[in-house]
Amino acid sequence: MLRSLVGSEMCIRDSINAEYGVSVLYCLQLTNMGDIAKGEKLFKGRAAQCHTATKGGGNGVGPNLFGIVGRQSGTVEGFSYSKANLESGVTWTPEVLNVYLENPKKFMPGTKMSFAGIKKEKERADLIAFLGTLSE
Repeated sequence: MLRSLVGSEMCIRDSINAEYGVSVLYCLQLTNMGDIAKGEKLFKGRAAQCHTATKGGGNGVGPNLFGIVGRQSGTVEGFSYSKANLESGVTWTPEVLNVYLENPKKFMPGTKMSFAGIKKEKERADLIAFLGTLSE
């Protein structure tokens, strides 16, 4: 995964298949990004009891979230996902995470995630900004 700043955007390029040269580019307007430090505090207070966030870290009650931004749903090795999550076809872009984190059970009926959600948009933006740092 490669990150770069282009003007007022932070771009993340994720090479999906190096053999065929396929990659995906995610760009976020910096003005819409949250506060990474506040997002880390939110993660520690509201997610760390269920999720790890380190490269190679184990799964907890929920899957390891290292590399979540840009990842296909239901793909963390060794985690037992719900059928809803496995069959969702969701790619965790910042925009999708924003909707999901507001109300996970509404976004993905049948999910195992027993989290009510984050109602405040600014808090979701902060958490997503932190999650975006969890990559190589």
